[in-house]
Amino acid sequence: MAGLYYEQFEVGMEFNHPLTRTVTEYDNILFCAMTHNPQPLHLDEEFAKKTEFGQRLVNSLFTLGLVIGVTVADTTLGTTIANLGMTDVRFPNPVFHGDTIHVVTRVKSMRESRSRPEAGMVEFEHFGLNQRDEEVAYCVRTAFMRKQVA
Repeated sequence: MAGLYYEQFEVGMEFNHPLTRTVTEYDNILFCAMTHNPQPLHLDEEFAKKTEFGQRLVNSLFTLGLVIGVTVADTTLGTTIANLGMTDVRFPNPVFHGDTIHVVTRVKSMRESRSRPEAGMVEFEHFGLNQRDEEVAYCVRTAFMRKQVA
C-alpha cells in the first residue's frame, strides 16, 4: 500500500500533496443532495447574489472531505486502522465553483497506543488551499495507524 506505517512518520514531517482538484457546481449540488442540505447559500444562485459573497458557496463539509481525501494516498492508504477524530476545523475563506484545491499536511504529534502494541496515533494538520494559496480549510485529524510488522 502507498500509506506510511506509524514508524515512518516523524513530528514536523510535511507533505505537499501533488493531487489537486477543481471543485465543480455538480460536486456542490450532488453533495448537498446526498446530505439532505437545502441551504440556499449553496444551491440558489439568486439568493446567493444578495449575500456578501455574491455567488453560491461550496458546502464546507464537502471541502473538508476533499481536503482529507487528497491526503490519503500519501499518508494513510491501507495503513490506517481508523480515524479517531477531527478537531480545530475552520474555513477561513470560502470555496466557489471553479476553485482548485491543493493540500499540505504536517505531522503535529505522535504517540504509541497504550492498549495496542501494534498501533500508534498520528495527529495530522491539514491545510486546504485554493489556487491563490488562500487557506480555505484547516483541521487537526488523529489517525490510528498500523505499525510495520517486524
